[in-house]
Amino acid sequence: MNTLLPLVYGELKRIASRELRGERPGHTLCATALVHEAWVELSKLNRLKPQNRSHFLALAAQAMRRVLIDHAVARRAQKRGGGLQPGPLLDDAVAMVDARAAELLDLDGALDRLGALDERQARVVECRFYGGMTIEETADALDVSPATVKREWTLARAWLNRELAE
Repeated sequence: MNTLLPLVYGELKRIASRELRGERPGHTLCATALVHEAWVELSKLNRLKPQNRSHFLALAAQAMRRVLIDHAVARRAQKRGGGLQPGPLLDDAVAMVDARAAELLDLDGALDRLGALDERQARVVECRFYGGMTIEETADALDVSPATVKREWTLARAWLNRELAE
């Protein structure tokens, strides 16, 4: 497993950077920290034997999802304002952080519900959304055809959009 990190580190950092693009300025997790935290999560899995590069990236996407969700939960649990003097600017910043954390948690809950209904569709979303993988990489990681990934991706996005709109 340790020999794998140098081979995929650049790709993991690219995925992490893409994931963090939507976060607020000054986010306490940077791409490097997200990669390292995901790596720690993956290292805890003693039996982890990636079948190929795409399979490993799919596992890394799952780990990054868990790290981001844990981070969002921790942020929401902190006391509003963090001991700073309240004011309009601080209130707006806290509201933005809370909204982003709420969006991530809503998506995570919807993805869990989707996984209970259709595990493969949930894995496709993790690979495509959290892992930034292409249709072909996702197909390789999940050992299905690209046509199946396209179909599952379309269905999963429609289901998630409907679920999140409610």
